Amino acid sequence: MNQGKSTTKKTAQKSAKESTTAIGKTSKGFTDEERAAMKERAQELKAAARADKDKADGESAVLAKIAEMQEPDRAMARRLHAIIKASAPALSPTTWYGMPAYARDGKVICFFQSAQKFKSRYATFGFSDKANLDEGAMWPTAFALKELIASEEARIAALVKKAVS
Repeated sequence: MNQGKSTTKKTAQKSAKESTTAIGKTSKGFTDEERAAMKERAQELKAAARADKDKADGESAVLAKIAEMQEPDRAMARRLHAIIKASAPALSPTTWYGMPAYARDGKVICFFQSAQKFKSRYATFGFSDKANLDEGAMWPTAFALKELIASEEARIAALVKKAVS
């Protein structure tokens, strides 16, 4: 009887060894699929870190450009910056032709132009052709700004949301 128990025990050990051998390959290391998945995740994390750094760098650059502006453009640009960040947090601040702009996937969606820089009688808030504002056969892509009041702020927030939809 001891021999029967021993044979059963050896069979159980052999089965365990076989399954361990099959699994043993993964326990010694990772499968090709697991290694590929880990590499992809590492790349995703690096890309996210770069995007965060780029967004932070973009934010600093935009705030620096706004600080260089004269009033009343500076106040409008600060307010626009806050409206855009609140309305479309997915947009990344950047500069475009030396002016504050906001991009998605590296493509500028909207921008602000100071009146003083371009010696114009008004500042401009505009959208690029990447903005999703298409409506019929004709739609506005830029707006003259003399000042920002609540009604304009609400309209800009709605346009920015639509532009990134």
